[in-house]
Amino acid sequence: MNITVIAVGKLKERFWADACAEYLKRTQPYGKVRVVEVSDVDPARGGGDAQARQREGARIVEALPSQCHVIALTIDGKQRSSEGLSAHLDQLALRGVSDIAFVIGGSTGLDGAVLQRANETLSFGAITLPHNLARVVLLEQVYRAFKISRREPYHK
Repeated sequence: MNITVIAVGKLKERFWADACAEYLKRTQPYGKVRVVEVSDVDPARGGGDAQARQREGARIVEALPSQCHVIALTIDGKQRSSEGLSAHLDQLALRGVSDIAFVIGGSTGLDGAVLQRANETLSFGAITLPHNLARVVLLEQVYRAFKISRREPYHK
């Protein structure tokens, strides 16, 4: 399975980058997982929130691998347990889906063009997470899904 995480913005703080690198390293035995960063747009300089979101959205759509199953992270998306996410990824694989892209928006959220391209949405709950933390949580959950799928213990 090939998983691409498309995220708006760069990880500026080392602790975010280190956490993401750790989970990317842990996923290596299970599949190809990579992160693609698209540049963010400052709403103050980019014509406001809607314009910034639209420009970021165009960059996201452009960065999506062709023929991939797109899962957009949104606050109102479908909530899944760790076991549920693992089972869902397994079901996608059984249906022949080998390329999955998770999309994490920037500070202004995701543009309608991204949501229209998405095959589904996923939520980590009703709380709002900073996009840097959402990236870490997503990578951890992908790693956990791999471990659950293979009935392996999760190392803490």
